[in-house]
Amino acid sequence: MSEIQWWQALLSVNNTLEDISADYTLIGSSALFAQGILPISRVDKLEISLQWDLMPLAYEALHADSGLETQASAKIFRVYYQDLEVVIIGYLNTVVVTDPDRLAIEHDHKKIWVKAPDSYEQTLAADNPDRQAIKLYMRQLQQQNSQLNQAAWNQVAYDAWVHRHGTPQAMAARIQKDPWTRLASLSKYLPVLQDKTIINLLGSHGSKAIAMALLGADVTIVDISQENAQYAREVAAAAGVKLRYLVADVLNLPIEEQTGSYDLVFMELGILHYFVDLTPLAQLVQQLLRPGGQLLLQDFHPVSTKLITSKGKKHKVDGNYFDKGLHTSNVAFSKHLPEGAQQAPQQVYLRQWGLGEIVTAFAAAGLFIRRLDEEPNSKIDDIGIPKTFTLLAERPLFQLDAQH
Repeated sequence: MSEIQWWQALLSVNNTLEDISADYTLIGSSALFAQGILPISRVDKLEISLQWDLMPLAYEALHADSGLETQASAKIFRVYYQDLEVVIIGYLNTVVVTDPDRLAIEHDHKKIWVKAPDSYEQTLAADNPDRQAIKLYMRQLQQQNSQLNQAAWNQVAYDAWVHRHGTPQAMAARIQKDPWTRLASLSKYLPVLQDKTIINLLGSHGSKAIAMALLGADVTIVDISQENAQYAREVAAAAGVKLRYLVADVLNLPIEEQTGSYDLVFMELGILHYFVDLTPLAQLVQQLLRPGGQLLLQDFHPVSTKLITSKGKKHKVDGNYFDKGLHTSNVAFSKHLPEGAQQAPQQVYLRQWGLGEIVTAFAAAGLFIRRLDEEPNSKIDDIGIPKTFTLLAERPLFQLDAQH
């Protein structure tokens, strides 16, 4: 069977299901092949999960080649397109369109619904070849995303920060005047900073890191943008503090930098959405921290980024909190450029994460979750809507044996 034949069969079924308004999702190896994760040689049939109460209608519309079987938890029938077996499964008492693992992709200008790959990654055994293929796919997708982000962040970021915050000298003077003000939202989570070793992942223009350095910390920033590094280094020099800035993809941080010696790993605001898989990031954080060291993560709350659109006093629930898709967006600094300074819009790909996914990723990496705070929006019009969250986690002093 060729790829062309497989797609022809799928599109034929897809058109029929659209005609009868039947919701479906590709599952199993079919879902993984459609997303480019498995080769066609690893796919021996086309598997489709269909809304269960539409199975009789689909059975007639697709001219099934088998009877409509009823099992304990599903209804099943089969159709054959040339030599390809198409298995249609309707899981009883489920609603296809509300499945949080349902993801839309596009093929030949048609929307195709598939089961998201991370749903299989979580259930397959570690040595399962499909799980290994998913891990490879996620790494490749992250590399592609990082390259796009790096290109976007190296266009005119320096000019954007000058326009937004002033010259490095002006920015340094404001931070020097009161570094704790720069850290106000984090102050209740921070230890005494004198002589602490801190690494700020995706540290951008460095204002928080420089404030920490002024308070006595030994600070390293890791960020993918040379323009961010230029601005931060000039601000640090003007403030008279030492700042170590590594221009690198966080997930490709050289192994010699993963020393397990940092007192604090710090990340803040608009960070996690650059990662298509949180597992490698969480594992990196665990490797950077000394035993007893802490992660301090503050980011925008998923309710505000995924679910609610706000405009003045008007709030609309028009998002899907469980959406797992990648979405294009203008790079964050572009709004700070002076009018007329933008060239073509700087596009990046973002994956918005739910709060449960975030907490689970860092807990699964072996960190103890010490606090999870959800902060409200300070605007009166946005009262009752969470704006940010702060996660404080700790690497345990002793690593427990997996058997215990």
